[in-house]
Amino acid sequence: MILSGSEIKKRMGTDIKIEPYDEEFLNPNSYNLRLHNELVIYTNRQLDMKTPNPTSQIIIPEDGYLLEPGRLYLGRTLEYTETHNLVPMLEGRSSVGRLGMFVHVTAGFGDVGFKGYWTLEISTIQPIRIYPGVEICQIFYHTVAGEIVEYRSNKYQNNAGIQPSLLYKDFE
Repeated sequence: MILSGSEIKKRMGTDIKIEPYDEEFLNPNSYNLRLHNELVIYTNRQLDMKTPNPTSQIIIPEDGYLLEPGRLYLGRTLEYTETHNLVPMLEGRSSVGRLGMFVHVTAGFGDVGFKGYWTLEISTIQPIRIYPGVEICQIFYHTVAGEIVEYRSNKYQNNAGIQPSLLYKDFE
């Protein structure tokens, strides 16, 4: 089952933590998360799964930044989240999708016990100007049946910002 907005609000401070939290962003069955002002891009066009890939940072100015098709931009949510006893999931907002912007390539599924900022894998169908602080995606929560074992990965847990792929650690 997916939690309703009122159930999300009820579980704030216990099973759910969103900082900063603003009830204005609460929906009937989700909560809108905002885009931070940082982006990261890979500097090499050819990437290698077995090695750390070099990146560079872009700061999104208040007057916006133009995203180009054919490039992957890593962003992050402005909000820090923690989830216990529930499975958090992330989806782009429909208003964003209707502009041809994907908020995640494949990683919209979270784990019970995840703590941190969500790294967004952003791509676009056509050029689009984005702005810091825009409500870009929504988090929603599924209940879990069975014994719960919380996420304990040392790759992405308790992150402090945008995280490029750490898949290379799986080869070590």
